[in-house]
Amino acid sequence: MNFLEEKILADGIIKPGNILKVDNFLNHQIDIDIMRQIANEFKRRFRGKTVTKILTIEASGIAIATMLADMYDVPVVFAKKGETANCTDDKFVSQAYSFTHKKMNNVFVSRPYLNAGEKVLIVDDFLADGQAMLALIDIVKQAGAEVVGLGVAIEKGQQKGGEILRAAGYHLESIAIIDSMDAEKQTVNFRKL
Repeated sequence: MNFLEEKILADGIIKPGNILKVDNFLNHQIDIDIMRQIANEFKRRFRGKTVTKILTIEASGIAIATMLADMYDVPVVFAKKGETANCTDDKFVSQAYSFTHKKMNNVFVSRPYLNAGEKVLIVDDFLADGQAMLALIDIVKQAGAEVVGLGVAIEKGQQKGGEILRAAGYHLESIAIIDSMDAEKQTVNFRKL
């Protein structure tokens, strides 16, 4: 059992509907030590890869992306889900259905922040159906950049996102892969790697 699986068992809460609540350390309150360990693990798993930019989607992936970008000494870019008054029309846009929020989001990255030829490592906190990752991959392709890897803190292995991305040939690394959860018993079963 790795550090993240241990943390999930100690502090995660399983809610009905296949929801794992880890907001006390990963995506609301942030445990910096866990973030550091996640970033170190991704750096180890993607060693030998040239990375010129880290890409994530707002908001929960930003902490992981920032820690990892510091290790690579490269910028972080995060795809935004909402338009603001100062948004430019000059952007790469894709769509992603949010499993957590049960809605379709337009996600975008302003063109100046993602360039042709860049080597992009995409990271996020969760992978369920893979829609956010597929949207980010689409944005990288629109920019003419290259996806060098996909890093996910927690993959819901009972859903199809990981299977789809691996079948498409992407180098996907998930630190914890959950095969099943039981809200009533508060149990989590992890995939043996």
